[in-house]
Amino acid sequence: MKSSITPVTSGNARRPHRAERMPSTAPSNVPLRLLRGRSLAAALAVLLLAAAAPRLASAPAFSLAWSEYPSWSAFGVAHEVKLIDGARGRMGPIETKWNVDIVLQQAEYDPCLTLYGAAQCDAVCITTLDALNPSLGRPSVVILPTSTSHGADALIVPKTVTTVKQLRGQKVFGLAKSVSEYCFTRNLELLGEDPGQYPFSNMDPGAAALAMQQKQRNIGAIVVWNPFVLETLNRRKDTHVLFDSTTLPNEIIDAVVMAQASLDKLGGRAFACAVIETFYALNQRLAAPATRDDTLLALGEKFSNLDLASMKTVVQQTRFYGTPQAGLDLLEGPEIKPLTQRVVDFCVKQEIVPTAPRIGFGTAENNRGVALRFDPSFIREVATRMP
Repeated sequence: MKSSITPVTSGNARRPHRAERMPSTAPSNVPLRLLRGRSLAAALAVLLLAAAAPRLASAPAFSLAWSEYPSWSAFGVAHEVKLIDGARGRMGPIETKWNVDIVLQQAEYDPCLTLYGAAQCDAVCITTLDALNPSLGRPSVVILPTSTSHGADALIVPKTVTTVKQLRGQKVFGLAKSVSEYCFTRNLELLGEDPGQYPFSNMDPGAAALAMQQKQRNIGAIVVWNPFVLETLNRRKDTHVLFDSTTLPNEIIDAVVMAQASLDKLGGRAFACAVIETFYALNQRLAAPATRDDTLLALGEKFSNLDLASMKTVVQQTRFYGTPQAGLDLLEGPEIKPLTQRVVDFCVKQEIVPTAPRIGFGTAENNRGVALRFDPSFIREVATRMP
């Protein structure tokens, strides 16, 4: 997390060495057998602590960088509800089960990408589109799809703009070479328009949304994602969505991606499985009527200051792959290969990547030398061990 973390110790009392003769504090009339019984109990307690300590000490630590987005905020909420403990040296029940220490690193989205590209974290919450570039220098594995955009990425314009043709020659603002530009360009193609006639100008999504909300003169159209979509529509009632990502099912995939080198380390696979189980356990809380609203509000606090009604809209526009079967249906389904190739072709054409990375599907044994691999085996393993 952002705050500094102090590792916990196994105790704060110093135990005397056997050679140190401590004065007896037992009354002289206490039977010797009772003293021995007490000594035996104390010895057993020490042995139990000693047995537990190596397990905690031997649990390898791996880091996950995440930013505030609906399906990725699940990990921050999982820490708060004590499914895991995201602090280094502390372990929640899921971490204990897999004997691995999940260290959460929270940052904004772009810094998360930088951390991962610089090998400063083992895994990162990232879209599969944005995973292409770092995979060229750091072979990576998609271990978990978390959600897909179903309206969470949108083109927002004044209500006076009713057809995309009105935007020809006008700048549209959003984060260039990202899912925003992908959503914009793909929708233009689906409408039969030439993307070359629609200049896309790079601008941070938060800054673009704020400029639109403040009615800055030169900002007349933006492509952003939630919470900026809902915030802009709520604050400027004279705007509307001209098109969005509902036209691109499963093309914009939010995921957890892990470095192959980290997976190859001792405990790497266990870390991947623990992260996956954490996500599904949090989704079980979302699915249960008794905990759904509280979990949605907790996600909202991590994701943005949105109320319960807005968060219910958010999770409709960001569809979670909330069960192992949903994740497997995507990673093992017939659409994942052509959809991924379409994304790769777009990124090469838009010069988001200098060259097309080699993509693989399945286990490492069957995909030697690939840059980015979609591997459902981790989800399958978790599914067999979840309650």
